[in-house]
Amino acid sequence: MNRTNPSIPSATVDLRVLVAEIREVVARGYSAETTAQLVGERLAPRLGLPGLLTEAQCQGSPDRYHQHLLHAEPDGSFSLVALVWLPGQSTSVHDHVSWCVAGVHQGQEHERRYRLLTVSPIPRLVAIQDVVNQVGDISAFAPPGDIHRVQNAGSGRAVSLHVYGADISRLKSSVRRIYRLPTDQ
Repeated sequence: MNRTNPSIPSATVDLRVLVAEIREVVARGYSAETTAQLVGERLAPRLGLPGLLTEAQCQGSPDRYHQHLLHAEPDGSFSLVALVWLPGQSTSVHDHVSWCVAGVHQGQEHERRYRLLTVSPIPRLVAIQDVVNQVGDISAFAPPGDIHRVQNAGSGRAVSLHVYGADISRLKSSVRRIYRLPTDQ
């Protein structure tokens, strides 16, 4: 885990530059939506580039998708993680503790986005969009309205970079809530 700067021991030069650019954007103090958009603009050009991550930072786990914490800003303002997905691995339906930017670095991720309906006697989730994110694709969002499930439906490993407006080293997860409501799968 990397908590201090300017030295990020396990980071590549490109990753160090990305962290510095994210820090500059976050320091501006814009709204969550604007911050996520601007961070996404910094992340997108680096996705898919060889040498951005080390091989160790791209290792998965046979049990479930694996999170590698790449950087947690000392003041808690943002974290950068690599999520590694082996074929068939997925998240639960969830939302987040903060704004988030996710970009596919390798493979592809299938994402289903939901809207929470509370007008009926039994709250439920309605799928509003299915997206297949390819290398270089970015998703940027901020609560509320950030309910989704992500999976690797491909035949190879998928790696994505996620930037959260929270200290994931302290929280251990970006997930605010897991939804176990009826969904229209």
